[in-house]
Amino acid sequence: MSKTAFPLVILGFFFASLAAGVSGDYLEVRTSDIYTGPCFANAEVNLTGKEAILAWRVREGRWQDVELKDLTVVAVVKAQATLGDPHASPDPARAVIMVDERANPQQSRALVSLARSMSGSLLDDVVWVKASPIEFELGAEHGHARLQAGDIARFETRGLHEGDHLCGNETVYYPPLVDAEAIPAYTTVHEFTGSGLNSTWSSPFKRSAFIGHFRQ
Repeated sequence: MSKTAFPLVILGFFFASLAAGVSGDYLEVRTSDIYTGPCFANAEVNLTGKEAILAWRVREGRWQDVELKDLTVVAVVKAQATLGDPHASPDPARAVIMVDERANPQQSRALVSLARSMSGSLLDDVVWVKASPIEFELGAEHGHARLQAGDIARFETRGLHEGDHLCGNETVYYPPLVDAEAIPAYTTVHEFTGSGLNSTWSSPFKRSAFIGHFRQ
């Protein structure tokens, strides 16, 4: 190998490592409105919004050198304060994680690592991790999505429309809990009936969801 070719090979490996990673679809739903006006948000703060379901479906890529294409991971979070409140920390938060039942043990560990890497302290205290059948669907219509994780966590959304503007001063009051490009959506179904978080909930009919894409 020539003296010129060797540095080029090293640079090739360097740029390949920079490009490595995963990307895919992201869904999130809270128990408080995320698309709302300040008056509504102030009325809910520390009363609702302490719970969330987060879901990642990998479209392509590897994480920790493990291929994760077409696999999904779901985290359910219960915090001590309204998630996203700039004046109160949600910690300590507890979480449970469901990994795609099609994943092998190595892929399961990588999926959990991916979710934790994108969620900060929200997934510091994971009570349990289980393999589950997960259905993650994005509808043809704008804002339509559906998630079913085992028989304990599910939500469905539709796009926002004019009837969802209650005060005329709505905005994305709370951003997504992870680094994702996402749009707000209206939640028609949202429930968690599992164990481990000392809480179950049903919180439909809110402007409480995000639909988008992630890259890590």
